[in-house]
Amino acid sequence: MNLVQLKSKVTYYGLLAAFCTGVVFLPACGDKKPTDTTEVKADSVITTTEKEEIPPYDGERFADIKILRYEVKGFGELPLPQKKLLYYLSEAGRCGRDITYDQNYKHNLLVRKTLENIYKTYNGDKFGEDWQNFETYLKRVWFSNGIHHHYSEKKLMPEFSYEFFENLVTNSDQASFPMAEGQDTTAFLAMLKPVIFDADFDGKKVNKTKGDDLVKTSAANFYENLTQKEVEAFYKGFVNPNDETLISYGLNSQLIKGNAPEDALVGLQKEGIYEYKYGIGTAEKRGQYAAALEKMVYWLEKASTVAESANQKQVIDLLIQYYKTGDLKTFDEMSIAWVGMTDTNIDFINGFIEVYGDPLGYRANYESVIFMDDKEASKRMAVLSENAQYFEDNSSIMDEHKKKEVKGVTYRIITVVNEAGDAAPSTPIGINLPNANWIRKQYGSKSVSLGNIEDAYNHASGGKTTTEFYPTEELQNRQKEYGDVGGKMHTALHEVIGHASGQINKGVGTPKETLKNYSSTLEEARADLVALYYLLDPKLVELGLLPSIEAGKAEYDSYIMNGMMLQLRRLDEGADIEEDHMRNRQLVAKWAFEKGQAENVIEKKVIDGKTYFLVNDYDKLRVIFGELLREIQRLKSEGDYAAAEKLVEGYGVKVDAAMLKEVKERYAQFDIAPYSGFLQPVLEPVMEGEEIKDVKIRYSTSFVEQMMNFSDNYSFLKVQ
Repeated sequence: MNLVQLKSKVTYYGLLAAFCTGVVFLPACGDKKPTDTTEVKADSVITTTEKEEIPPYDGERFADIKILRYEVKGFGELPLPQKKLLYYLSEAGRCGRDITYDQNYKHNLLVRKTLENIYKTYNGDKFGEDWQNFETYLKRVWFSNGIHHHYSEKKLMPEFSYEFFENLVTNSDQASFPMAEGQDTTAFLAMLKPVIFDADFDGKKVNKTKGDDLVKTSAANFYENLTQKEVEAFYKGFVNPNDETLISYGLNSQLIKGNAPEDALVGLQKEGIYEYKYGIGTAEKRGQYAAALEKMVYWLEKASTVAESANQKQVIDLLIQYYKTGDLKTFDEMSIAWVGMTDTNIDFINGFIEVYGDPLGYRANYESVIFMDDKEASKRMAVLSENAQYFEDNSSIMDEHKKKEVKGVTYRIITVVNEAGDAAPSTPIGINLPNANWIRKQYGSKSVSLGNIEDAYNHASGGKTTTEFYPTEELQNRQKEYGDVGGKMHTALHEVIGHASGQINKGVGTPKETLKNYSSTLEEARADLVALYYLLDPKLVELGLLPSIEAGKAEYDSYIMNGMMLQLRRLDEGADIEEDHMRNRQLVAKWAFEKGQAENVIEKKVIDGKTYFLVNDYDKLRVIFGELLREIQRLKSEGDYAAAEKLVEGYGVKVDAAMLKEVKERYAQFDIAPYSGFLQPVLEPVMEGEEIKDVKIRYSTSFVEQMMNFSDNYSFLKVQ
């Protein structure tokens, strides 16, 4: 073992420690009893904080979902101002819960409040199979923030009859149902019947099927009385591709065809089409979701009073101003200030951020993630962002598409404290923001890995499927030894380097304008390919980010198996792939498989009737990944829609039916839920008169209890 190898090995164990930021079921990085007390220095005063006892929780299972829980280590040791900041930000985040439901589908709040009233007030039998199926349906609606599956986009179909539903409604408190004025029970049920029980009525939240009108056939509540062509034509008149500080048109509004009400907060308007802005507005001009945003601003104003720095206070104050006005230039100002806020322990994401829920990629869903820095872990991983220029300079993309100077790329491993909106209960494991390309180019970006979330996912999975899908002892041992660290490094490279790399040619519009409905899939593929390309670069071992190239090989094995077959377990038979990340993974894997067939780079092998995809030449596969990365960056840089369509439709959408059937059958033996999500910790202030003297963290043990509590305390939008 030479000096470089020794250094890498030592840093590798540091890397493992860096990712051990919080474990749900098992103690990690040292077993600390929950009743220990710790001396904490806060505001120059030594205090004694009793550690919170964490009640046991084995996870709840229903339908295709398992509910997990994550731990927030270190919360009790924080100084009081930071605890208060986290509490205020968490409360603000939760105030937007109803917004997410309404954005996902215009009848979601109606359905949710109806189901919740039944759950609370039904006076019939609550022990039969039908009632259990009703409870399962309600839990699925909560988990998906609406009546469409959070991943497949298809409508969730109840496993109880309409007749049973009639009985539930009839024998519940009539006064508490969200009926329209003058509506009786019969009319109420008639309205709900197709919404809940007709699979074809608003059957897909987001439809991306080639040839369809993606606006008219998507149930997402971003457009009203419009066609896809009308939406695209509307924005063509406003977007100037030569504008180097282009705002994110459409990000925070609903686009409606009709006459704008005089009392509505309106954005752009043209020829009988107008934007109904998400914002508070004024007494005379109220914005959409004003009632929820007012509650949110109340808590944000409190958060501003305990900000850790002047920069953080500026970010919060700009967010408040943005919610009051709906002005996207203010949103950009806030995003720039947020990128520069790198010196605080507490950080947050709150706003209309990601556009995956809009089939055209204009409008963003509300989300909130509140977190604190895992300083030791982030320090160990700082080497990644510090070498961002190396990764840009040595990428396989064309020189003209490379950034000459990579600015402001930062990366931290974080401990999540609370999530809300589109980030809960199902959550990402990595985030890179802001999304505006011009801000990323001029000011940089921030990337985070959600350390305690990722650990919770990993410990829940338990590696049960390794022997089933990796046929040799060599492959199995590689996954057991290097699978976790290889996967985590993939996430880090994807978020920190992948999304921050490359540039668009001058005069070419944004990807949502040029690549349209394929932009999100290709952006995720591009970031994945950057990660895959560098996972076999010896530079990662030299920097101490990987223990050896074997970790990169483990991720290659895993990525190809997942993209070619394993992820199919999430689909129904006969379905196409709709979700952008799934499309991306299949596109990359199938393209690589096809391009390497002549040299047998990836081999499809059937052993005892079971299919495997095995990498025979890792170095050649890296070259293939580099070639695809070069092409996808070209598509983005040049705005080549025709080539984008051919690539996604040709490799990312259609499913091998026999493979899907085989994967489902092989997974059935493990009884593993395809999807997981999380209960949220609850921050509770300890009051002394009107003053907060401490904030405690409580861990819930019931998904139903938490969802009902949220609905009772954070329902600020009326059913329209």
